[in-house]
Amino acid sequence: MGILPEKILRLYVKMNVMETLYEILKIVLPAAIVLLTAWVILRNMIRNDQNKRRHELILQGARTVTPIRLQAYERIVLFLERISMESLLIRISTPDMTTGQLQTALLSAIRNEFEHNLSQQIYMSPQAWEIVKTARSNTIKIINSEAEKIKPTAPAIELSKRLLEKVMELDKEPTRAAIEYIKNEVSEII
Repeated sequence: MGILPEKILRLYVKMNVMETLYEILKIVLPAAIVLLTAWVILRNMIRNDQNKRRHELILQGARTVTPIRLQAYERIVLFLERISMESLLIRISTPDMTTGQLQTALLSAIRNEFEHNLSQQIYMSPQAWEIVKTARSNTIKIINSEAEKIKPTAPAIELSKRLLEKVMELDKEPTRAAIEYIKNEVSEII
């Protein structure tokens, strides 16, 4: 007889434990679901807020950088205009110069203008900067190749005429081609 009440007691304890667990689960499970839901909602809200802030920072950066980039492009176009053959000759050439002096003065002016605008490459695309450097190099090549055909002691007017004739023979002066490329790139920015 002692075994039966023990079994009943164990069964009663097990049932009591089960009921207690069931009661605990009735409280903990909904609380866990609410906690999980709140965590997911808060996480999504925080992510959305971070994305919104990141987007605002990007827009603010664009509002700050775009004018600076445009100013850099403006300065480079001015540089290209200043090293165009016609502009160089008008600014640099004097009646008493020799061909050698004019060549040296033209190359010096191009170098100085380029060094003055070197920092603008930070705000330009690598392709645009390469085109600017190519335009500068091609302008220098034209000056040097035409100067080689004339005695250094000849009057500078001879070199000036040859340079202008050479530029007119070209489909596009190197600086004009670079300016067109830059204008196209700026139109994409705007």
